[in-house]
Amino acid sequence: MSFETISVVGLGYIGLPTAAMFASRKKKVIGVDVNQLAVDTINRGEIHIVEPDLDMLVSAAVQQGYLKAVTTPEAADAFLIAVPTPFLPIENEGDIPKPDLSYIKAASQAIAPALKKGDLVILESTSPVGATEQMAEWLSEARSDLSFPQTHGESADVNIAHCPERVLPGHVVTELVQNDRVIGGMSKRCSERSVELYKTFVMGECFVTNSRTAEMAKLTENSSRDVQIAFANELSLVCDELDIDVWELISLANRHPRVNILEPGPGVGGHCIAVDPWFIVSKTPSLAKLIHTARTVNDRKPEWVVEKVRLAISNYLIANPSKTAREVTIGCYGLTFKPNIDDLRESPALEIVKSIAEMHPGTVIAIEPNVDSLSIDNVKLSSLDESLMTTDIHVLLVDHKQFKKIKIHDEFIVDVKGIWQ
Repeated sequence: MSFETISVVGLGYIGLPTAAMFASRKKKVIGVDVNQLAVDTINRGEIHIVEPDLDMLVSAAVQQGYLKAVTTPEAADAFLIAVPTPFLPIENEGDIPKPDLSYIKAASQAIAPALKKGDLVILESTSPVGATEQMAEWLSEARSDLSFPQTHGESADVNIAHCPERVLPGHVVTELVQNDRVIGGMSKRCSERSVELYKTFVMGECFVTNSRTAEMAKLTENSSRDVQIAFANELSLVCDELDIDVWELISLANRHPRVNILEPGPGVGGHCIAVDPWFIVSKTPSLAKLIHTARTVNDRKPEWVVEKVRLAISNYLIANPSKTAREVTIGCYGLTFKPNIDDLRESPALEIVKSIAEMHPGTVIAIEPNVDSLSIDNVKLSSLDESLMTTDIHVLLVDHKQFKKIKIHDEFIVDVKGIWQ
């Protein structure tokens, strides 16, 4: 069965590019989002996020009539759910974060009235193991007149699968097409139909497994990265204590043919690596000890950076006894969770800047070339040129390409990416 109409629920950093990609292949796509501003923006042929080449895809798809955005789901042949999976509020310090599946539940309940026999529902949201089966239960509860694979297997009226996104912000348009996909159907039929759908535009290979393994595959990929980053971040703490240049050390160690140590930074951010390991830990807290430790190391790195800034302020005042702390300007370079994008989600740099603004009585400016506005108390968004003229203490948090083009030789620098020191 071919898929002529495809609904994508959640038009964010993954959902909108996916919707645009299907539309570029002349499929009728109905994008769904609760954000009216996002819906209106897309229907004008514009985009509300920053992603290279996406604006052209969306503009063409809307103009040609293949893509429209709505706030209420409509009938389709396939539904892709790409909504957030944040954490529930933590009640006590030290508690393990637990995933909040309310967005998936709301999306399931929203599409349920539009479902019909023969439809396919795919969960793309990064999810804890078992979330796809839970989604199937929510759909079954809402539509008792239809059968689902958890009870009817291959003969189910509605097919359900999990297919996690595996793309890098800033390269989403390319990687959606070229990357391999892991597809976990709740039955063989569910997987086969999912492969058929994705092959509309995916040039990479589609690897079929079950839904739980597909969920775990995405969590494993990002947890592996988190552990590797934690090693680099912990190494940076050790080297600082021992007065060793960590970047030189890593460069030398990586000369070994079987060693590939990553670079340290201010912590770990984004909607995946900083989040996904907790989904494993929350399910198996007594077993996922290394993953838990890595998360703790990376979560604590921002505190260490703030302490380095506090020390820099103290040293600056010692070197400039005529000044008070209120007269010291701190420039913070970079707010996003990784270089050369506008994504602030779970960004350790953003949290560091907030902490600096809370503890420093003087001026704090932020230099972030990828965002146009900023809402942090006591922090002013500034240009690079202005910062170079007014800043007393330079804090490099994100190695944007603009920052790599300059060298700052001032004495008071806190550089957590190693590009100025």
